[in-house]
Order: sequence, then C-alpha cells, then structure tokens
Amino acid sequence: MRIATAEQMREMDRVAIVERRIPSTDLMERAAAAIADQVIELAGDAPGRVVCFCGPGNNGGDGVACARLLLEAGFEVRCVLVGAHEKMTPDTREMEARLAAAGGRLEPFQPDDPAFAAWCLGCCAMVDALFGIGLNSPMRGDSLIAVQMMNTCDIPVVAADIPSGVEADTGRVLGAAVEAARTVTFTLPKAGHYVGRGGLCTGRLTVADIGIPADLVDKEDYPVQTVEETDVLLPRRPRDAHKGDFGKCAIVGGSVGYTGAPTLSARAAVRSGAGLVWVGVPAPVWPVAAAKLDEAMPFPLPAGKEGQLSLEAGELIRHKLSGYEVCLIGPGLGRGNGVASVVRHLLGEIHIPVILDADGINALEGHMDVLDGRQGLHTVLTPHDGEFARLGGDLSGGDRLGEARRFAREHGCCLVLKGHRTITAFPDGRAYINTTGNPGMAKGGSGDVLAGIILALLGQGLPARQAVPYAVWLHGAAGDRCAAEVGEYGMTPTDLVATLPAVLEAHVK
Repeated sequence: MRIATAEQMREMDRVAIVERRIPSTDLMERAAAAIADQVIELAGDAPGRVVCFCGPGNNGGDGVACARLLLEAGFEVRCVLVGAHEKMTPDTREMEARLAAAGGRLEPFQPDDPAFAAWCLGCCAMVDALFGIGLNSPMRGDSLIAVQMMNTCDIPVVAADIPSGVEADTGRVLGAAVEAARTVTFTLPKAGHYVGRGGLCTGRLTVADIGIPADLVDKEDYPVQTVEETDVLLPRRPRDAHKGDFGKCAIVGGSVGYTGAPTLSARAAVRSGAGLVWVGVPAPVWPVAAAKLDEAMPFPLPAGKEGQLSLEAGELIRHKLSGYEVCLIGPGLGRGNGVASVVRHLLGEIHIPVILDADGINALEGHMDVLDGRQGLHTVLTPHDGEFARLGGDLSGGDRLGEARRFAREHGCCLVLKGHRTITAFPDGRAYINTTGNPGMAKGGSGDVLAGIILALLGQGLPARQAVPYAVWLHGAAGDRCAAEVGEYGMTPTDLVATLPAVLEAHVK
C-alpha cells in the first residue's frame, strides 16, 4: 500500500478544495462518518456514551462532526474543545454550528472537574481529534492532560487520522501520544501509522476514502510502501524444471558453539525452494552440520584453534563461490579478527549478490569502505538495531525509516533493518515497511531463518526489489502462523522453517 507524506496530503487537500472546488466541509463530513462508523462498531448492540476530544484545527472539526453524527445515531455525547475557541478554523466553526442545530454543544475542556472525569469513565468509546498529521512539537498543557486521560481510562479510543502526539512522517512520539484502539486515516496511510512508537499507538488502522479525486492521488510518487499479503506473488515452477533452475546458493557461517545459525539458514533456504545449497563451515563443526543437514551440502573449511574460520579459508571459499550464484555470509561466524578479515577479503573479490547477516555485518565495523566498494553489485545487509549502530546507523532521533533510507542511499546497498515493522530500503530511496510478524519471533535463530529465505528467493532469480521485501513478509507470515498454532511463548525458529512450505505455497500465482 502506498504511504503518503504529510506534505503530500496537504497538497492533495489544497488542490481538491481550491482548484477542484470540492467543499472542504464535504471532505470533513465524510471523514467524520468514517470515524463514527468505528465508534458504532465498538459500541456493539446499543448506543452508549462517547466523549469527543477536539482541537481547534480541522482535525478537531472531524471530531465535532463525528459527535453530531453519533448524537443523531442515539449516542449520549459530550464534545469537548481542548484549546482556544478563537483559534478554531472556519470549517470547525461550521461543524460547531451543525452540532448545535442537532441539539449538541461544544463545551470547554475542564480537566479539574471531577464530574466530567466521572462521566467519561462511563463511556463505551472516546474519540481523539486533538491534532492531525501536522503536529510537529511536543504535547503540552491541556492537550497533554487530555491525552493522559484517554490513555488511563481503559476505554477504547478511536483516533482521527493519526493518534495525537505521533509525528506522521516518522512515527516519533512528540512527548506523549494517544494509545488508540483504532485509527481512521484518510485517503492513504502515513509512515507514522506503522513505524516507530507510532506503530504501537495506531491500533487497528482503517483507510477511508473521503472524496479526494483518484487522479490527484495517482499522480504523486510514493517512494515508501507497505508490503501486504496481496503483493507477495511467487512464480509457478515450469513442469520441465530441474534443480539448476532454482539457484545455486552458498552459505558461509558457523563456528564452535554456533552450529545452529548456518544450519537454520540452510534449512530455511531449502524450504524456500532453493535448488542447491552449499554450506561452508569450519572443519571442527562440520560433523555437527553434516548430521543436521540432509538436503544441503556441508563442506569443511580451514579453521583456527578457536574453532573459527582461519585466514587460509578465504581463498578456498572464493574458489568454491565461483560456481554459485548468490551467497549468504555471517550466520554464527563469530567475531574474531581473522574471521572479519576473511569476510572483508571475500567482499572485495566476489561479484555475485551477497547477503550479510550477523557477524558478516559486524566484520564491516570500521571498514565501511569495503561495503562502498561493492556499489553496483547486489549487497543485502540484515542488521538489528545494535548491528546497525556498529555500522554508523543513528537511530537516536527516532526516525528508523529515514535513517534506513539514508544508509541504503549512501552505501549503495539494500538494508533490511529488522525489528517491529522491519524496513527494507534500497539505494534509490525506495523503501518497504513489513506488516507481518509478532513478538514470538524475538528469539535467537529467527534472523538466520530470514537470511535463508532471502538467499533462496534471490537464488531463484527474483529481482531484489521483490525477493527481499517478499522474504521479510513471508518470514513474518510464517511467524504469525506459528503463533496461532503453538503460541508466541513456545514457538521456535525451527517451527518457522517447518511452516514455510504452506506459507509459500499460498502465494504461488
């Protein structure tokens, strides 16, 4: 799904209203109706009590209009203005007049009134219409108090456009933010609905068409998108295919004490359709890998006394990789200086697509010139936040999406920044936000499975623009299926691998 920026939405609204002469109050009425529908659905069988917290801007106008619609639907409604009456926009004033004509009233916010607080505690729902997508400064004063009331009442909140306090383009929380049960946004979603803490505040997201002409929406360029279930399509295999048609994939990983990582990656690659999977591991752990892997091809590599790859392994690996089409480097390698040197040597010598995971990523710390030297080749990095920081990524500002896009552009790589709503960013600035996955996947080994899926899809010839975001989505979908079957506490990376065939088969076109 396309993701709009706040500026894009403001421009579409302006053109629709000023140039296409669509009455702004018509847009507001449709937005209010979409919000009211969610409140009515939450209320269930019978209308109940609802409080609408409204700011003086047009987002507040959506809330005032929603209050009128709920009043007309039989709800007991209190509509509260959080802010100065003289700062109300013309459209919000118009909605106040329509509310009054329907028998309602826009009343001032009185947070110290115990009777109002008691009344609110009897509500079946609350509406957050304090701020929209234009907020760019921290919450304070009465607005902050209203947010705190909504967050502490244990009553479901429906947010208008975006939870108040969430920055639309980054998902940063500006001091405090409403923790909504549901959010109704208009025309297109925004990044803040998915990434950062905003993704945790949004709740169930509904995208409502409020009448912005389709041609205005379609003419914009949207470099950021979500990956949805209907986006993920895998090619059907030709009936006369053989194993060489589905990728010759290599994995370099493992060390004494870390045999699980490369084997999980290999098993995930096999389960994701790779034709051939070669696994190079240090000789001391080769017997373990050989015992675990029936379908892949483990191979012993020279090792040092600590059970990690030795410098002598580098040239042998390079020679072996000449017969392979894509390589994953890193699962379980360890962080010795010799290992890091081998990784950097390989990156400078091989010209096939490479996925760097775990200690393959760590080998670049302080040596980003090695990564920069691969610009023009397909290099995929899959760091978690700590690994990303070691590469120079800066997440301190809370803008994961912007920082992932910056890194991918500057270093000419594909970056998979793992975490809640994993972000896949490409060198041209395009990025994909994942919509699958759950906390049960937060276990050692899950990332190794993801790396193996990426390896397999790239090896089968899918363009990186499809293979990497698809792999991230399928990985999360497998996790969601596991959580449904065995629960988030008990699910394991091995369960993810076992679930992959059914998840993939559902997406063969």
